[in-house]
Amino acid sequence: MSTVSITPGRRPRVGRADALAAGTTLLFVSLVVIIPLAAVATKSFSDGFGPFWESAFTRQARSALIFTLWSSLAVTAIGAAFGTLTAWVLVRDHFPGKAIVNVLIDLPFALPTIVAGLTLLALYGDAIAYTKWAVLLALLFVTLPFVVRSVQPVLLEIDTEMEEAAASLGASRATTFRRIILPNLAPAIISGSALAFARAVGEFGSVVLVSGNVPFDTQVSSVYAFKQLESDNVRGAAAVAVVLMVISLAILIGLRVWERRHTISERTA
Repeated sequence: MSTVSITPGRRPRVGRADALAAGTTLLFVSLVVIIPLAAVATKSFSDGFGPFWESAFTRQARSALIFTLWSSLAVTAIGAAFGTLTAWVLVRDHFPGKAIVNVLIDLPFALPTIVAGLTLLALYGDAIAYTKWAVLLALLFVTLPFVVRSVQPVLLEIDTEMEEAAASLGASRATTFRRIILPNLAPAIISGSALAFARAVGEFGSVVLVSGNVPFDTQVSSVYAFKQLESDNVRGAAAVAVVLMVISLAILIGLRVWERRHTISERTA
């Protein structure tokens, strides 16, 4: 039986069970997410804003952050294109081994990310190890599923009758895709790409082995922060972590705001 009672002209009254569930959820999220993040932020600002800024944006830290952002953007763009193509093939095409490929797409979610680095080292060896290409490949490995799994369910729901109608009117496959399919896929592509970018910005396990951690060349921010910890510079590592956290949080908040506005505009259209 529902614990929410509704009286005409009044807001729904939340019962004790709902309040307990909400309180338990808030406590769990606080212990697992909010409090640890707050502890990192507190540590980074322990000596004030000035030392925080100096630690977070030293010349080496800025170089690592710029390389991280550019790599993440490049990987996101590649993932958006090939992730959409992969989702299309999995939904619209039939070929031997399709079920296996569909399972393998989720493998980066299940495997420890450091396995990606070990795999790349074993596969390519000295050919790309400790180069920027190695970092890009590692980030592609861990971010590809985001776009595929965001686009795939939307493709499954698209009514193919609209495509057939466009074809009967003489529209080419490219025109049909551009004017009918792509507008329906765009929200899913944007959502998956934003999640992939946020993941790439903070990725550590898959790049720590293959990047070589060469300052001003292949060093990413997450590995730079790890090196600060190894040097017993906890405040410096925390400062870099806060910068990465703010970037990822801004992306996720922006994504939620965009999704809400997109939903409202669809309802009012």
